Amino acid sequence: MNARDWTLLLLLSGVWGGSFFFAEVALASVPPFTVVLTRVGLAAVILLIIARLRGSVLPFSGVIARRYLLLGAISNALPFSFIVWGQTQIPSGLASIINAMTPIWAVLVGLLIRSGERFTAPKVIGILLGFAGVTVLIGPDLLKRLDPFSLGQLSVLAATLCYGFAVHYGRRFGGTTPLVNAAYMLSAATVWLLPVALIVEQPWTVSPGFFGWASLIGLATICTAFAYLLYFRLLASAGATNISLVTFLVPVSAISLGALFLGERLGPNAFIGMGILFSGLAMIDGRLWRRFSQKTDRAAAQIKTPPRPDPKDR
Repeated sequence: MNARDWTLLLLLSGVWGGSFFFAEVALASVPPFTVVLTRVGLAAVILLIIARLRGSVLPFSGVIARRYLLLGAISNALPFSFIVWGQTQIPSGLASIINAMTPIWAVLVGLLIRSGERFTAPKVIGILLGFAGVTVLIGPDLLKRLDPFSLGQLSVLAATLCYGFAVHYGRRFGGTTPLVNAAYMLSAATVWLLPVALIVEQPWTVSPGFFGWASLIGLATICTAFAYLLYFRLLASAGATNISLVTFLVPVSAISLGALFLGERLGPNAFIGMGILFSGLAMIDGRLWRRFSQKTDRAAAQIKTPPRPDPKDR
């Protein structure tokens, strides 16, 4: 990755970390399903307009609609709702840490559905560390009682499971441009969420106020529409493996924003659990493991192959 890629990666992590912050602010005056509906609906409109201005082909049929309805459900409607409802019970920084379980689930789902993933020692260790980290995060109190705080954490964890399935199902849409995929996916999520928000929350009765509207607009335009454009641009230049590093960086920005502007203070269990979870992510990512193996192999080769004597010493 060059300097430009790193800049885009840091920007993307800040934008996605900001989604937890904007959601937290919006929830002060707007119910959760309405927050998610506004996010996906406005972002879908923006991306559809951009796709049309760029001259992108926007195919449509019954088969296409069914496929995107499923993708929109597991990629946006369900996980966004789980996360935002979870944030009604837990701090935004904690939600961002639990959200880092997404790669763990993606690997585990890939192994279970036999998508080409293989069981390797680093992956098994990474998965175990990931669940150990979440166990520390949620804490042993969950075994004693199921309070709203625990339910909030489990709700965000359920969102990461949805993302784990979405990663693999999304691979079936390789024949369509990323911009159209994102626009259709968010449009499908809007179709799912519209009746839910209308029936459960009656959005027309909500009065968000200035900060509520600002947060909703920021969540939809910056953290969703702009984030997808940034993501696909970085994906094309840096590749999927490098872009996965954003998983480590999103909680940093989310925790920082929560501490600076919302007065959130996370306990020691949160940071201990995050450290264990990130260790698991590092094992699955494999880069540190490969570097360690390469150094070990070189050291072993040097031991087995003694240096040749200098002819001058004869």
